[in-house]
Amino acid sequence: MQEKIRYTFDQHALLPLYLDSIGYNPQELDFERPEGYPYYHWLQTIEGEGVIELKDQHVVLKEGQGLLLTPYTAHNYHPNYTVTDNWSTVYVTFGGHSIDEILDTLNLNFSSLYLENTSGVFYQFMKTVFSVLRAQDQSDPHLHFDASGYLYQFLMHLKKHGTVGEQLSNEQSYSKVRPIVEYLEQHFGDNIGLNEMSDAAGISAQHLNKLFHDTFGMSPYAFLVQMRMREAKRLMLTDMRLTLKDIADQVGFNAVSHFVTTFKSREGMTPKQYRNLHKKD
Repeated sequence: MQEKIRYTFDQHALLPLYLDSIGYNPQELDFERPEGYPYYHWLQTIEGEGVIELKDQHVVLKEGQGLLLTPYTAHNYHPNYTVTDNWSTVYVTFGGHSIDEILDTLNLNFSSLYLENTSGVFYQFMKTVFSVLRAQDQSDPHLHFDASGYLYQFLMHLKKHGTVGEQLSNEQSYSKVRPIVEYLEQHFGDNIGLNEMSDAAGISAQHLNKLFHDTFGMSPYAFLVQMRMREAKRLMLTDMRLTLKDIADQVGFNAVSHFVTTFKSREGMTPKQYRNLHKKD
């Protein structure tokens, strides 16, 4: 495969397992996720090598190797420039109301590097899924049910053909902040600050601040702003009818000027410039 592939699925709120996205990237670039990703994230090297940097760990992802990250695991990744500039990957992001129970049962509910027991088995499965999705009608309102089935098959493949190469730390600290992260996912569009977050967590603001710094390397409010920026970028590219005021309101900014200033300071460009740069023709 040479062309970039990406499929996303939006209608998954009530499913026990749902596929958020699946794709192939022929050339990965430098990427930073200081707040992590809100879903489970599988990333596998197809060609070349990549480097994934977590809070206190450095993982080289070689050809055929995959990395499973639990939600909100802060990380950066980039090609392994000391070896090659080339790094192509496949990825899967997923969640669901029953995902924790299923992964616990399979003993997969932790961030880890995985090695293939049989060479090429993960990538071959991905190519099969891409072929099936390519042949399906993407406007089919029931496609997300099929996608849920593909995800279950992937997890079975991972359990059957994968071997844990290195388990990554961070699970213990994340488990402590998980309830407040889930609260923020539901309320990042509200007018909330550190006091509201600490009240929701049932701990002092000082304790909450320490937990977030220990887990994510940033304050709770900085984490909240990262969430708001993530959602703002998604809205800007998925609904071109939304004005900047609409987006600012939806992601929790009281004024457009504050939203624009914050966006520019974090992304290096204005929201309008970002939208024009990434919008589809």
